[in-house]
Amino acid sequence: MLERLQKILAEAGVGSRRECEKIITAGRVTVDGKRIASLGTTVDAEKSEIRCDGSLIQKQRKIYFLLNKPRGYVCTNRDELDRLKAVDIIKNVTQRIYTIGRLDKESEGLIILTNDGDLANTLSHPKHEVRKTYFVEVDGYLTDAAIKALESGVWLSFGKTRPVRVQNVRRGRQRSRFEMVLKEGRNREIRRMLVDCNYKVRILRRIKIGNLHDPALKIGKYRKLADHEVARLYAIAKRVDAKDTGNSSPPDVQRTQRGHRVETGKDL
Repeated sequence: MLERLQKILAEAGVGSRRECEKIITAGRVTVDGKRIASLGTTVDAEKSEIRCDGSLIQKQRKIYFLLNKPRGYVCTNRDELDRLKAVDIIKNVTQRIYTIGRLDKESEGLIILTNDGDLANTLSHPKHEVRKTYFVEVDGYLTDAAIKALESGVWLSFGKTRPVRVQNVRRGRQRSRFEMVLKEGRNREIRRMLVDCNYKVRILRRIKIGNLHDPALKIGKYRKLADHEVARLYAIAKRVDAKDTGNSSPPDVQRTQRGHRVETGKDL
């Protein structure tokens, strides 16, 4: 399969996509013995010999992890403030991996890490509306008026938020606990919505990405995604591509390896 040379280098762990572009234009890469300096070059990594500074580049297999991110970790591969990074929790991985989407430093919960750049780009873009579910704990009693405001949309600096679903509400005088389901996920959106409704967030934890969840996965732990879970991710990406080109079709009902019923036309 033909892929852009900088993408192959990045997935092999040579550097970020931008760094690999600079490496190519500097003339440090050869393909089948020929020096390449054009960013538009496409290569079949299975059939071509690719070298960077003389070292052979091996095409990397795709890997996928589900991490239950602790508080205090940021979802970036580089951080000028030298903060703890979620990607560093994953051990014994030679490939360059990155998160699909982000959770802010003070939030915890599920996030996917992979070296599959195409899938990551498709699923992390806000327009693709991958549904995410969060457990929230706030100070005080969550009123019906606040729930209505959250579900209708709240005016913030960037405009009005899209409606969310509030469910599994447990209210007390001192603390309230509930779940919020949303598709948009702008920067610190849930926290900002609740601040606008005069609530202080105590806990914000992502518990589902689409229908992908794992209650047994403890905070700070991770595991590889099963084949059928990766297949669901690709099903979302396929649906997104069809939606973008106007070729969407009704959901296909399939069975996973474990016999679970999956509508591949829906979010994960």
